[in-house]
Amino acid sequence: MDARQILQKYYEYANAGDWDRWCDLFADDQVMDEQLAGHIEGLEVLRSMMKGMGTMYRVFHNEPVHFLVDGEKAAAVSHLTAVSASGEPIEAEVMNFFRIVDGKIAYMANYHDTVPFQVLSQD
Repeated sequence: MDARQILQKYYEYANAGDWDRWCDLFADDQVMDEQLAGHIEGLEVLRSMMKGMGTMYRVFHNEPVHFLVDGEKAAAVSHLTAVSASGEPIEAEVMNFFRIVDGKIAYMANYHDTVPFQVLSQD
């Protein structure tokens, strides 16, 4: 898969709640700077963390709006619509940066307004 296809699969799998296939898009030695979860290194750590997504959100939908791809660097702008476990709505604009090496996501960072996610601490 090329970088654009990887980005498309990233959102397709996330929106389907298919976190195993979503994790398969990442390199074994991946590094992620996730605004809510912090710094995450290694695919097995990421897999373990993602097992909780089904309990954290009743609904999770992250719709890509723009993709920018330049070699191994890529960015995606998206709109996230979710419902927390307690039923609180979440709406946020998101920006993700990716570095894709040998067909796998080697690095990812995300940026968004954290205020809409404060309802997660109430669950």
